[in-house]
Amino acid sequence: MTDIDDNPPTTEPGEPEDQPVSEADRPPAEGSEEAAPPIEAEGEGGADEAIDAEELVAPVESPYDRPGRWYVVHTQSGYEKKVKQNLEARTSSMNMEGRIHEVVIPMEDVVEFKGGKKVVVQKKMFPGYLLVRCNLDDDSWYVIRNTPGVTGFVGHGTKPSPLPRRDVESFLQTKAEGEEPLVKKGRPRLEYEQGETVRVKEGPFADFSGEIVEINEDQLKLKVLVNIFGRETPVELEFAEVAKL
Repeated sequence: MTDIDDNPPTTEPGEPEDQPVSEADRPPAEGSEEAAPPIEAEGEGGADEAIDAEELVAPVESPYDRPGRWYVVHTQSGYEKKVKQNLEARTSSMNMEGRIHEVVIPMEDVVEFKGGKKVVVQKKMFPGYLLVRCNLDDDSWYVIRNTPGVTGFVGHGTKPSPLPRRDVESFLQTKAEGEEPLVKKGRPRLEYEQGETVRVKEGPFADFSGEIVEINEDQLKLKVLVNIFGRETPVELEFAEVAKL
């Protein structure tokens, strides 16, 4: 850094003398309210904070883009978890980890009503089915198909059909590296659906069956068409008063 002399330089011959400076032209004194705000160094401030925030958001990985293709495997209903464990054990014992990558039980959030309260529970999205991500060839097909509890692949004819991207991304949620695959969570599905036939289990219409024609989720009520003396009559019931057939 160049040193600055304490004495200001004198005016050289031929140079114009200093002109008087008006108050408007005079730079504000240091520390005054009119002092110009300090200029922030590049890399500081809100703009860079926004950039940093964007950099923190990791790109979303689609399960469809992972190695292999996703196939639907049919199992004995009620034994999905056991079949999953069997298939994972066979994959390890037969050194097929390079061709059979993931086994998933598709799950979803379902709204149920217990004791007059809304409860969200996880249920199997497709009871009796597993999703398997693999590089399908004769060897991997043999390992999967001959796993105890597996009854076959889903597909056209005898050839298994891989799931399209839309279905894979609908059934599965993306996950960070090393985490367990999760189902995609959206709006929870109601336990009952319009058009479904239910049985009335209490009240004056106990043991009658009828079709759901309207669902009021906020008031926890259903409107059911009940056949009374040969006529279908709409009856308003609470969720707790009916049961699935």
